[in-house]
Amino acid sequence: MIEKCRLDKWLWAARFFKTRTLATQAVNGGKVHLNGDRCKPGRAMSVGDSLDIRKGTYIFSVKILALSNRRGPAKEAVLLYEESVESIEKRQRVQIGMRAHIKPTPGGRPTKKDRRKFAKAWE
Repeated sequence: MIEKCRLDKWLWAARFFKTRTLATQAVNGGKVHLNGDRCKPGRAMSVGDSLDIRKGTYIFSVKILALSNRRGPAKEAVLLYEESVESIEKRQRVQIGMRAHIKPTPGGRPTKKDRRKFAKAWE
């Protein structure tokens, strides 16, 4: 079992980022905080540490349960961390809010009737 692991490698192994380069860029950009502090991608982390990860409009607050240097299946990656209940609820509220602002787009090409209506409106 691993006692210490690089932050960027763990983020990649836990499937928060698709590549290690993206994980490194997120850490350097201040999008990842380890135990409430900004850190570098090579920072050694251990079991029990807490992470705040910002991906777009979502914020994940997780506690590290296990360390891994390899990227395995998603079922194994979920076992590496535990997300707080508040974090899950907050992400769901953000998602619902984003869905409320999406305007439905008309499906496909306008019909002849629709084109006539648009032309009449422009006259």
